Amino acid sequence: MSSIFSKIIAGEIPCYKIAENSHFFAFLDIFPQREGHVLVVCKQEVDKIFDVDDQLLSEWLVFAKPIAKAIEKAFPCNRCGISVIGLEVPHAHMHLVPINSSDDLNFSRAKMKPSPEQLKKVQQKILQELKG
Repeated sequence: MSSIFSKIIAGEIPCYKIAENSHFFAFLDIFPQREGHVLVVCKQEVDKIFDVDDQLLSEWLVFAKPIAKAIEKAFPCNRCGISVIGLEVPHAHMHLVPINSSDDLNFSRAKMKPSPEQLKKVQQKILQELKG
């Protein structure tokens, strides 16, 4: 059975796409920790990140780097944090989150519930920075 991320990648579930290549797909988390929270997913459906092939694992960070830089430019923060938890969806993924402190990566806190309009604005801000 396909994971929710595989369904998003296949276009079966809509998303706010940020970037894509032949191996990875990045989109907004619709229940973000902070505004600008992006999920970067391996297209290959693998449960645990350290079960991903070594070459693909290294390419993953290279794919995520310009997205992280765009997040830092689009949203006031000290840096773009990265977190790999992998408990909520059995499909390897990383979270890119604009942070000012380590508490901003506390996934036990209540998540935001932005409107579709707010998510579209966040998407556009990140895409604008990726272009520029």
